Amino acid sequence: MRYSKQPTDITTQLTMLKQRGLIVNDEDAALKQLASISYFRLASYWKIFETDEVTHQFASDTCLEDILSIYTFDRDLRSIIFTAIQDIEVALRTRVIHYFSMAHGAFWFMDASKFNNRGIFQTCLDSIQLELSRSKEDFLQEHFAKYSSPSMPPVWKTLEVVSFGNLSKLYANMKDVEVKKLVAKSVGLPQYTYLESWMRSLTVLRNCCAHHARAWNRRYPAMPQLPKRLPLTWVDTQHIRPMKLYAQLCTLLYLEQSITPNSHIKERLLNLLKAYPHTITRQMGFPRAWENEPLWQ
Repeated sequence: MRYSKQPTDITTQLTMLKQRGLIVNDEDAALKQLASISYFRLASYWKIFETDEVTHQFASDTCLEDILSIYTFDRDLRSIIFTAIQDIEVALRTRVIHYFSMAHGAFWFMDASKFNNRGIFQTCLDSIQLELSRSKEDFLQEHFAKYSSPSMPPVWKTLEVVSFGNLSKLYANMKDVEVKKLVAKSVGLPQYTYLESWMRSLTVLRNCCAHHARAWNRRYPAMPQLPKRLPLTWVDTQHIRPMKLYAQLCTLLYLEQSITPNSHIKERLLNLLKAYPHTITRQMGFPRAWENEPLWQ
């Protein structure tokens, strides 16, 4: 089927929404909102108010303000999540560099024999080379001005500029299980496979936040392993759906305990959630009585 729809101006977009039953109390304000937040970005937020997936009719009494409220909630939520992941990413990067360097030297990330999958290794190495070529960091420029061999700087310089996704792949692909355990235990995880899955899932979540994609009620393909018990304060995982955001928020709060214990991430999350109805938390996969879990208190 060939796509034949033509572009529509903002005034027409608003007229379409009103025809579908959306209540618009202030048309001038609505036009300004649609001029700043695109129609299809907002569409991700008004789907929960639709009663028909074909005609896209809105439920009765649905106001534009209801949709914008959830959009604002999601924007603020992404900001909190991104701040938390920044702390975790920097800490994990530091610990991966330290533990693997102590065991395997300054250039282990360039040694294919230390990795399980040669294809993944080469893909990571190519990506690292590209990221190095793009970086304008002073410490890298100074290194290349002084040294010509090896072709890349030592790991404590190089891995500071690689993506969280590449860091996650490097960690998961390393052969040395004992060192992987050291990294995992440093953040309160008794098995390195837990950290592998958490890093994969947080990479997807981070990219979602970085690209301003909807986060609150998304189903995430990369799901974290959820062990029943962990050494630090944890949650009852019996009724958690690992594809929903609640599972990842729990992993964030758990990791924060060993990385930035003075962080205000939990306080910010709780304050944000209190300002919105319970339907918000249900859409995010929060189980009943989640607020009584020790991790959230």
